[in-house]
Amino acid sequence: MRKAITFSLLCLALLATPARAEIKTKEVEYKQGDTPLKGFLAYDDAAKGKRPGVLVVHEWWGMNEHARNQAIRLAKAGYVAFALDMYGKDKVATHPKDAMAFMQAATKDPKALAERFTIALDLLKQQAHVDGTKIAAIGYCFGGGVVLAMARSGADLAAVATFHGHLSPDSGPVAQKGKVKPKILVQTGGADAMVPQAQVDAFKKEMADAGVDAKVISYPNAKHSFTNPDAAKAGMKELAYDADIDKKSWAELLNFFKQTLGS
Repeated sequence: MRKAITFSLLCLALLATPARAEIKTKEVEYKQGDTPLKGFLAYDDAAKGKRPGVLVVHEWWGMNEHARNQAIRLAKAGYVAFALDMYGKDKVATHPKDAMAFMQAATKDPKALAERFTIALDLLKQQAHVDGTKIAAIGYCFGGGVVLAMARSGADLAAVATFHGHLSPDSGPVAQKGKVKPKILVQTGGADAMVPQAQVDAFKKEMADAGVDAKVISYPNAKHSFTNPDAAKAGMKELAYDADIDKKSWAELLNFFKQTLGS
């Protein structure tokens, strides 16, 4: 009798256990005009209801494993993430010269660049488990510049965050009062030679002048690409991964999303 009761209680306990999270991922092929693109979607299949969506814009290397891994991290945190492609299907670099060429080709036409972002944004909103009213975008290095450019242009986003991202508007428009919709979080390295302090200071002034809710966190001694474990493989002294800052900056992002996306 006692064994039967114990077995019954065990069954009830198993039934009461919440569904185990299972991260689903898939490659998504789409187009911008005649240009084939390939993104990466990640979400928790066990989560119920609609969730905030987050676009991930890659470093200048292209839509590689680093971008995919950030999408998976977001999915584990409860978001639906889409790592978009700004270069073109399978255009991924491992050498700085190739990365520069890809980036220059992608940025030579600002209108086409914005269109690629917007197509990915619409694709993310169309996902059945995404709350289209709660969309954020994060960017790394080159991708940081992309998401900030979209914020400056008035893109309909709730939040924008960058990691070791390019901060200058370059030849594009600076932020204007009343036009920038998302709240902004910038996380940069105090020893980042590619995003020097002068650029950080200019960004802070630009945001303040436009009345934008923007928070900037600078990590002393952190170099460019501090979130990428493969940073050293490029052979550039300006790049270096920092596991501790990677962890801290990710925690800051999740706290920022909790405040801006409500989950």
